[in-house]
Amino acid sequence: MESPRQNIAGDVHIESSLLEELRGLSLPAFDAFLKEALLKDVSGSLVALLGGAIAFESSDVHMESEENGAKIRFRIDGLLEDVAHITPEHYRVLLSRIKLLSGLKLNVADRPQDGRFSLAKDGQEIEVRTSSLPSEHGESLVLRILDPKNFVALEDFGLRDDMLSLFTEEISKPNGMIVVTGPTGAGKTTTLYAFLQKIQKPELKIVTIEDPIEYHIEGVSQTQANPAKGYDFASGLRAIVRQDPDVILVGEIRDGETADIALQASLTGHLVLSTLHTNEAAGTPGRLVSLGAKPVNIAPALNLAIAQRLLRKVCDKCSEKKPADQKTLELLEKELENLPASLKPKLSKATQIPHAKKCPSCNSTGYKGRIGVFEAIALDDELRELILSSPSLPQFKSLAVKKGMIPLRQDGLLKVLEGLTTMEEVERVTKE
Repeated sequence: MESPRQNIAGDVHIESSLLEELRGLSLPAFDAFLKEALLKDVSGSLVALLGGAIAFESSDVHMESEENGAKIRFRIDGLLEDVAHITPEHYRVLLSRIKLLSGLKLNVADRPQDGRFSLAKDGQEIEVRTSSLPSEHGESLVLRILDPKNFVALEDFGLRDDMLSLFTEEISKPNGMIVVTGPTGAGKTTTLYAFLQKIQKPELKIVTIEDPIEYHIEGVSQTQANPAKGYDFASGLRAIVRQDPDVILVGEIRDGETADIALQASLTGHLVLSTLHTNEAAGTPGRLVSLGAKPVNIAPALNLAIAQRLLRKVCDKCSEKKPADQKTLELLEKELENLPASLKPKLSKATQIPHAKKCPSCNSTGYKGRIGVFEAIALDDELRELILSSPSLPQFKSLAVKKGMIPLRQDGLLKVLEGLTTMEEVERVTKE
């Protein structure tokens, strides 16, 4: 991919009054608002577009070139929502303005480019990552909005008390590896940043290598990988170990070399935090083996394996609770029957669960905001011994459940009984 030639920061300013106006609009009304702004001037229309993305709490803006113009979509609470369709002429001027701000080459449309710029809101700087991609009818753009307000403290994750205690205990250990797994967009990096925020103190040296750095954390030495110049996770991690760190965050373990260095670092007095692409916590040892790591290194190094997903929360303005029907009660009883007594809910015909409705506050989706669901495996001697025998995933998962692991789906169902989300949302996110 082309690298951005420069970073032009602070060229976009969004006033609080505009955000308040935009928050009062529905998505259809925003379409008209944006089109009116496009008729006036380019800069104002870009401010309107980005202001709308922030007002609707969107994580990404998708601008997709089509035969008769361009479709604009916001990713809100993890799902894409159509917000506008603009003319080819308006898309061209917006595209040029964004490419100029992002340091992308204006005359390059036949290959991908990556760039970035910043916008200012209420005295706060928000970084915007830009990615362009050639398509059948021209270039498509995706803008990733990295709003610092999404930087969440561990206590605000909605964790069960037992899970919060486990996480707090494990991140306070001086060495070993903690791995967070899940698909792209599951909130893994947010969890790692929350861990750093929780353990950060003056006497600890914390160093990260990320690709890219998503949020800047005061007091933490953060470095960004640049594979094009030979600075990848493996080479960066080797250099970091020589910096006498106490805690190391590796953005992602992608290859065997990075896995080996991370494991060795965790065995030699460092706490190593990282992410891994696997669907469940029990898949962590197997995934590391598939990358080339040896079970004899994985077993003593791995302290905690976590899997997570993000569920949409029901809108607190319009959702309503209704008694669970017989079919739902039977499902809940079956799926939660093996929970420990301390977590097992008391179910009856009076048990109520939330149902999503629609209102202007949630853009008629029934949901507003997201909450994490987690499963975690804390390694003990028996689990480490099993890793040495290269177990299958079902074998390792079975022992982990016997040791007290609460699977993702069960955590999601407990969130339903807490009134935080719906059965439909748990089914959507955790269905295998």
